[in-house]
Amino acid sequence: MLNNFTSAKAVFVALCFLVLAIVPWMAGDFAADLVVKTMIYAVFALSLELLVGGAGLVCFGHAAFFGIGAYAVVLLAPQDNPGSLLMLMLASVAAAGLYALVVGALSLRTKGVYFIMVTLAFAQMAYYVLHDTPLGGGTDGIYLYLKPAWGGVLDLDHPMALYGLTWAVLLGVFALLAVLSRSRFGRALAGIRANEQRMRATGFATYPYKLAAFTLSGALAGLAGFLFAVKDGYVNPEMLSWHLSGAVLIMIILGGIGHLRGALVGAFAFALLEELFKSEAVFGSFAKHWHLGLGLTIIASVALLPRGLVGLPGQWRDRLLGRAARRAETTGVVR
Repeated sequence: MLNNFTSAKAVFVALCFLVLAIVPWMAGDFAADLVVKTMIYAVFALSLELLVGGAGLVCFGHAAFFGIGAYAVVLLAPQDNPGSLLMLMLASVAAAGLYALVVGALSLRTKGVYFIMVTLAFAQMAYYVLHDTPLGGGTDGIYLYLKPAWGGVLDLDHPMALYGLTWAVLLGVFALLAVLSRSRFGRALAGIRANEQRMRATGFATYPYKLAAFTLSGALAGLAGFLFAVKDGYVNPEMLSWHLSGAVLIMIILGGIGHLRGALVGAFAFALLEELFKSEAVFGSFAKHWHLGLGLTIIASVALLPRGLVGLPGQWRDRLLGRAARRAETTGVVR
């Protein structure tokens, strides 16, 4: 039964990536652009899932790493010719990962709500540095006039090239985290999430594992920021705001914490719900208040789906089995 369940999860993920691969051939430009943005958010959500679902560390300043990765590509890109795609991508990942290393080294000395507040404080520090200094262009932000390229092989000015790169990055990040979750490192993080005190009692030095997870999570968030900056050709300080940190946390809660596919599903569910409530064709003038509709829907989802969207099949199965057991017990009593 366990093998069948694992196979079903693998088939579901494979179908998701297959559908994403054929979207640009079947949908229009608006739908393809929306899917690109959502795939970037899925990479962002996967990076946070490593912390929250993997190690049990709730970070409320994750947008800082996303924004730093985005700003890195814009600040380091040449002004007169397209920059190197590989070099700028590595620079974004390195900048976000370095800041995550510094933040993690300090914030991981705290626990619980104090850890949440310290990570938020570091994120706000980065936000105000870019908001209030010439480095980040202030509230106006900075434009990326020439998108990076990979020789003559990959031109990101072409929508299909950008779509393919985003899809490949999402697949690579998902595969990396899936392998890590089954490794000794992933099992150690799972033990820390379950009971860190017991892990320490068995001889594990938990701090290096948490710091490594925090740094890797920040680096992957920077990779998502790189893709977002390349897609829009523009960055601004709002990319580091606590609103975005809250949004990505909602994505993994909506999808189901503790599951990589939950981060994937949650990112798409959040993006689709946002577009739905913003649609004047569906909600008319109420679309101006789309935050209210989205908030109520998320509250209802959390209340009705405590295990997230990926837990819905299991929730239905448990109810059906429960009904069958009660029916069999009632039948046996009658007999």
